[in-house]
Amino acid sequence: MSKTMPALDLSPLSVKDLLCTSALPTADIQRIFATAAALKAGRTVHTEVLRHKRLAMIFEKDSLRTRFTFDIGMQDMGGSAVFMDHRDARLGSRESVKDVAKNLERWVHCIVARTFKHKALEELAQHAQIPVINGLSDFVHPCQALSDFFTLTEKWGSVRGRTLTYVGDGNNTCHALIHTAVKLGAHIRVCSPEGYEPNSRVVNEAMRVALETGAEVTILNDPDAAAEGADAIYTDVWASMGQEDEIEERNGVFAAYQVDEEMMARAKPGALFMHCLPAHRGQEVTQEVMDGAQSVVYDIAENRLHVQKAIMALLVRD
Repeated sequence: MSKTMPALDLSPLSVKDLLCTSALPTADIQRIFATAAALKAGRTVHTEVLRHKRLAMIFEKDSLRTRFTFDIGMQDMGGSAVFMDHRDARLGSRESVKDVAKNLERWVHCIVARTFKHKALEELAQHAQIPVINGLSDFVHPCQALSDFFTLTEKWGSVRGRTLTYVGDGNNTCHALIHTAVKLGAHIRVCSPEGYEPNSRVVNEAMRVALETGAEVTILNDPDAAAEGADAIYTDVWASMGQEDEIEERNGVFAAYQVDEEMMARAKPGALFMHCLPAHRGQEVTQEVMDGAQSVVYDIAENRLHVQKAIMALLVRD
């Protein structure tokens, strides 16, 4: 018996690029989720979606999930990917970002870039006529946040009115979670040590959006208060790539912000534990929580593949 392929609506998103979810209308996020669900259900039967399309992958940082899921995702949909390792020479150092963009647009159909500076992504998008996708920058990590909220949507049916508590550094993942939560009407609490809170511009922009969607954005420093009654608790490493010289200092500052069984007990019964990975067991999260029954970290990692396939399918045009 032949397998029925879920219907796909591949009409384009309202944006050319995906640099930050703050630029995505809620309808576009919902389209990405619906497409990801259809691709996930179809598994290997969507090989015509991007047949003969080519993806350029420009990476200034190490990667497991982002590199594998974009590459495999492109192959799954009939296309191919070319990896460009820029860890020893950052984007724009050998030749201008503009020239990189103008060359790549003649050869490939999409660019995913993982950069230290968000400005490099903005320059790529400005000069390339093809879509540019943010695979992570120092400012935001949109594909991660979309995968996080897609996973929550799978678990709950809807995230509207639910509370996600993020405990840790106000970093790029945190910024992306804030932007995405408010677009979907979810409440988000961010709990960081004093001086490590998220960017105030991100918070202020999200609060304006929250007024329209019914979401709530709360910034606080007390982990106990942040965890109380939450539907899910999320954490990330205390020192991101590029902050290696701060690890010892941050380990001391963030020690009281470890997600452990006691913190999870303050959340709602059955609350989910989330982490974007890589994780350091015994630092930002205990082994018991990381590997416990409430953890959905590997579900999120799996969904990176499906969500990013959806993003490419909806951005790449003939």
